[in-house]
Amino acid sequence: MVFFIRLSVNKHVLNILDYMLPSMIRSYLFSFYKLSCTLAYSGKLLSIFCSRNSYLHWASWRLYFIALINRPIHAICLHVHRLGAHRDLILLRFLVSQGRKVFVRDFFPSALAFLMNGESEIVKNFILKTLRLQSWEKKIDRFHLGEGVMPASFKVLHDPVRNNETLIADFGESAIGRVAPVDSGFWWIILLRAYTKSTGDTSLAEQSECQKGMRLILSLCLSEGFDTFPTLLCADGCCMIDRRMGVYGYPIEIQALFFMALRCALLLLKQDVEGKEFVERIVKRLHALTYHMRGYFWIDLKQLNDIYRYKTEEYSHTAVNKFNVIPDSLPEWLFDFMPTRGGYFVGNVSPARMDFRWFCLGNCIAILSSLATPEQSTAIMDLIESRWEELVGEMPLKVCYPAIENHEWRIVTGCDPKNTRWSYHNGGSWPVLLWLLTAACIKTGRPLIARRAIELAEARLLKDSWPEYYDGKLGCYIGKQARKFQTWSIAGYLVAKMMLEDPSHIGMISLEEDRQTKPAMRRSNSWTS
Repeated sequence: MVFFIRLSVNKHVLNILDYMLPSMIRSYLFSFYKLSCTLAYSGKLLSIFCSRNSYLHWASWRLYFIALINRPIHAICLHVHRLGAHRDLILLRFLVSQGRKVFVRDFFPSALAFLMNGESEIVKNFILKTLRLQSWEKKIDRFHLGEGVMPASFKVLHDPVRNNETLIADFGESAIGRVAPVDSGFWWIILLRAYTKSTGDTSLAEQSECQKGMRLILSLCLSEGFDTFPTLLCADGCCMIDRRMGVYGYPIEIQALFFMALRCALLLLKQDVEGKEFVERIVKRLHALTYHMRGYFWIDLKQLNDIYRYKTEEYSHTAVNKFNVIPDSLPEWLFDFMPTRGGYFVGNVSPARMDFRWFCLGNCIAILSSLATPEQSTAIMDLIESRWEELVGEMPLKVCYPAIENHEWRIVTGCDPKNTRWSYHNGGSWPVLLWLLTAACIKTGRPLIARRAIELAEARLLKDSWPEYYDGKLGCYIGKQARKFQTWSIAGYLVAKMMLEDPSHIGMISLEEDRQTKPAMRRSNSWTS
């Protein structure tokens, strides 16, 4: 069996790679530029991305995504084309996607893949480039945002006349609904800790600009105001769910990321005068936040029964129903959804309102950050196993469950045509979430759950050209507006595979104390060695 490779790279790609990529990688890419061959495989299109050969699927994705170029940062996308039924050729082409945005949260699974493969320089450059955007003026209309806000995304504008490029950051002024990204700063801190843990290099985090960047982010989050809760009050659309979906208030995704970022910052802040002041504030906030989240956001069969029997209008300090949740507001679907064994963190808790929807990202981050107790982590895994059809279906993984529809959809989303029932953020299935599920499974000693989900994804992702998301109650259909060859869909899959092959990788994203390289495996019925 003979393999040949045909790669087409224009000179512009090579020029823009020059600044940020290490010399070894530049040389590697230039060798491909000089090489012109063809990749052939007898009979069928080569299934590169789903190959069990780690080198093949890594190399293929690696060519698909390199997010670092000359001074600004950008995406280089590999497009795979079928070149005729008789020739069975795959053309691998580097394309600079001019004007395409690079989102901070979207890069995170790609960064993990680079770190796992020992390419830390790419992640280091990304961290520094995004940090420098933090100092830019942030203004929407006539209002200035806080100094510590990190950009949601950025793009590169190329001027062919002057032959230069300009980096354009978006702090919410171009976002749908003009909402500032609350999660970007948290992802940045978590990524800095992942880089430090993976490489053992503390010099990056100790740089004065990184220390200042962390303090500015923390200043925004730890500032005192009118809040009576330790959780962060947020607007709708401030995180991965970036459209109106009723997550305003205290969404679980933001609270879990906030908790994890605080814990990461404790490990990264220097013990100087300024650092010690923030450490004291973080410790106090973590203590209150842990109590609040574990006590009020958690629901299982017992807690559901307690809420069902709540009294209302309790005014004293001894009130049991502290948020004045009306039992009649319990949705019908919840009684059927809640298993005998299992539980999860609900989507939102605020006065007289509990959002009982399941949100995947927030619950997985709760496990990885140890916001969830070991018992709660096990319960979350039990819930996923017992409600597999609802939460995983035929394509992992539901971003939230269940979908809102009919009159509730009209009120909550404002008749959003993209977030119709079982589509996009309204109950859509997102392959990128595979890495989060896999990490949570490894930490809780339930790798079979991850293997089962990955096998489902492998059966379709390549065939469907790596869509951004899937639609339908079971995730059977490619999303009606889903982009194909989606970078983070590929990265999420690769990170999941690499973590299963080497569970010690979880150390860079797990914050369980005293387990630096490999988490303790809690045996269960789903365990296979």
